[in-house]
Amino acid sequence: MANIILKTNKLNKSFMSGTQEQQVLKNLDIEFYEGDFTVIMGSSGAGKSTLLYALSGMDRPTSGDIRFFDAEIGNLNNDKLAVFRRQNCGFVFQQMFLLDNMSILDNILASGLLVRGDKKSIVANAKELLEKVGLTEMIWRKFPSQLSGGENQRAAIVRALINKPRVVFADEPTGALNSASGTAVLDVLTDINNDGQSIIMVTHDIRSARRGNRIIYIRDGGIVGECDLGKYVSGDQIRHEKLKTFLTEMGW
Repeated sequence: MANIILKTNKLNKSFMSGTQEQQVLKNLDIEFYEGDFTVIMGSSGAGKSTLLYALSGMDRPTSGDIRFFDAEIGNLNNDKLAVFRRQNCGFVFQQMFLLDNMSILDNILASGLLVRGDKKSIVANAKELLEKVGLTEMIWRKFPSQLSGGENQRAAIVRALINKPRVVFADEPTGALNSASGTAVLDVLTDINNDGQSIIMVTHDIRSARRGNRIIYIRDGGIVGECDLGKYVSGDQIRHEKLKTFLTEMGW
């Protein structure tokens, strides 16, 4: 049995809309396991991104507990929560948030130096990761505006990995990419998961969801179904049909 990396207990999140309280997450009890590629799906407004931000410490729940490797993170003050995120979490978003006035390599090094400060080892790790995701040395010194969306997103994945996070959180990482670039990014995520990296990803795209081994479906702030796909194998049509059947049953 894999280790539990994240666990919630009666997790709730509400927002005020005018004078009305809107409950987005409702008493969620869920466990996430080390080495899994977990995909969170659901219709727009179901609470997918809200759950991701709560799990990663980017947002605070209204009530309930979040335990990260047995440490309660919900009660950390802002400074300690920021340190927790830098040391344990990597983030990949639909928008890459790379700094336009810095080279690709410097964007990555800036994140690494915030945590460890050992520049020589961080530079070596960054270059190794860049090569692993298919970004050649010729690209390292270029600026984000000089690269394609897919290249920038692969660089953003390296930035997420530079501090050796225990979990990578991805929110619609292929949402702004064309099909070819999206596939390249999904290949990178699959590769790092095969190397043991734990990933929790939100998506509405079945092509992206196929890469996960565990699919969680959310509706109206609650979990209504799960599907175990096993490890991703390219061209596995049975896997694809199993996911399609599950999503149809969920009303997707």
